Amino acid sequence: MTDGRVITPEEFGQVIHDFEHTTFRLELQDSYLEAEEAGIFAAFLRGEPEPPTTVPELQEWYRRVADHVRQGKRVERVRVHRDPPTDYQRFERWMDPWNRKAGETMRYLTRHRAHEIGLLPAAGNTDWWLLDSCRLIAMRFDDKGHRVRNELITDPEVVIQACKWRDLAVHHSVLAEDQDVAA
Repeated sequence: MTDGRVITPEEFGQVIHDFEHTTFRLELQDSYLEAEEAGIFAAFLRGEPEPPTTVPELQEWYRRVADHVRQGKRVERVRVHRDPPTDYQRFERWMDPWNRKAGETMRYLTRHRAHEIGLLPAAGNTDWWLLDSCRLIAMRFDDKGHRVRNELITDPEVVIQACKWRDLAVHHSVLAEDQDVAA
């Protein structure tokens, strides 16, 4: 995926919610090291999970998603997971009910299946948000799961390819509520 214009974390927070109809995320990382999740992830690993709504950033995400959905917008993501899932991926699956309650459509695809259908390695190892099928926010990570930068991409060829990967991922994935995603 080509590079785009680097956007700050503040800009990311604005751009991610600046869409008219649909937003879609493709998640490809085995784990994410986001500072705001560290406490509840550690509690989850100890077997003492705390609701993600105790984290202000997650509570705000759920509120914003619910607002978008009430306005008739669609928020969707496909998570490409290992089989069996990593500890972090089990944690994500555990948090799914809060995402779904807010109105987000959560789907899953195994890495093996993603290779079978040609999504991987073609789509690379960069997560992204596709906004209204016309803009892309590429999220670049280091090998440990730290997000190192976000890039806004408007190149039509790159965006069209992302639309094709989105359609492929959605077509071959399974809704979270249609599978056993218990931690």
